[in-house]
Amino acid sequence: MDLPLQKMILDSVYNTIMEEANALQMLANAKDQKVSEAIVCMHKCIGRLVWTGIGKSAIVAQKIVATLNSTGTSAIFMHAADAIHGDLGMISEDDIVICISKSGETSEVRTLIPLIKGFGNVLIG
Repeated sequence: MDLPLQKMILDSVYNTIMEEANALQMLANAKDQKVSEAIVCMHKCIGRLVWTGIGKSAIVAQKIVATLNSTGTSAIFMHAADAIHGDLGMISEDDIVICISKSGETSEVRTLIPLIKGFGNVLIG
């Protein structure tokens, strides 16, 4: 057994778990009113929840959509790049759009946000 390698792996695992635990603790302490407003808005939605993102955020959005649909919540995925190149037509007036982005600064997301706001849809980011 390579003990130095095992120690390095265990240290990495421990550090990762501690970072995740700290992030969850910060989230638990946040009690942000915007989060509850977003949840109430989604709960009251009479249309669909349209999830969008780019890159890894798009993959996360797809997984959320799959989970929501399996539990009876009407949700669709719209890739942010496809949206700005013609897929915006899939959004109806009663839909809520949820955009997942690490920075919110990609050109696709920056282009998409004003378009969705212009349609009058609720946008959650």
